[in-house]
Amino acid sequence: MSLTGGVKRLLPRRWRGGAVVVPVVRLSGAIGAVTPMRPGLSLAGVAKLLERAFAMPNAKAVALAINSPGGAPVQSRLIYLRIRQLAEEKKLPVLVFAEDVAASGGYMIACAGDEIFCDPSSILGSIGVVGGSFGFQEAIKKIGVERRLYTAGAHKATLDPFLPENPDDVARLKAIQRDIHRTFIELVKRSRGSRLRGSDEHLFSGEYWAGETAVALGLADGIADLRSVVRTRFGDKVEMPVIEQPRGLLSGLLGRKSGAGGAMLGEGIGALPESLIGAVEERAMWAKFGL
Repeated sequence: MSLTGGVKRLLPRRWRGGAVVVPVVRLSGAIGAVTPMRPGLSLAGVAKLLERAFAMPNAKAVALAINSPGGAPVQSRLIYLRIRQLAEEKKLPVLVFAEDVAASGGYMIACAGDEIFCDPSSILGSIGVVGGSFGFQEAIKKIGVERRLYTAGAHKATLDPFLPENPDDVARLKAIQRDIHRTFIELVKRSRGSRLRGSDEHLFSGEYWAGETAVALGLADGIADLRSVVRTRFGDKVEMPVIEQPRGLLSGLLGRKSGAGGAMLGEGIGALPESLIGAVEERAMWAKFGL
């Protein structure tokens, strides 16, 4: 059934037929569950956004604008896999644009792109695995607290922050980190292939670099911004609809900018310590890259 001219003009230009479209999906923030009230990027949270982008009529490519310091390796890889699956199903190229930072898990997601572009001041890399904790055993002694812990399983209390550090526990954790690091390295090599330049010891040390050095190392393909690349390739009249999570008044109160207030509104005073710790940890992830 054809549309009359008047009705057709009421539709967005990309729905009228003939328009060239490159949807833009914004993926911003730490990856994984920061706290219940501060959820980060996850497959569950971005799957519908990605599906909308790849299903958009007249799409000639999909652009991803990434701004993430990393986070959970599993969620990073799941998002990467979904992007590649959709790209292959829809036969659409994926163009990735790193903004302030695409590091660690953020860089893993960026590797889903057929090409990666960045700003000269963007931070890319950090291809490694990190984990940390605290030791409170001396603190609880000083305040007169006795630790009572009951487990079934010799290693169930591994790296308990209220017990002295056990070298065997640390060795087991490092073995797990090496396995995760190996998976990360294989993904980057498979995605970037012969474009990588430099030794494995250098590229996969966990170090990170600014844009021009990242390009020289083959971690990115060029210095460019999203609008310039898309208009150069698809013409000045290309449509670039942005697809991102809705941010209304309530999400503004409870979301990333809310901090402790969001926890109090949504969960009560009992959630305040967890929310504060989550906020500090997320802030530290960004601060690592000078942001």
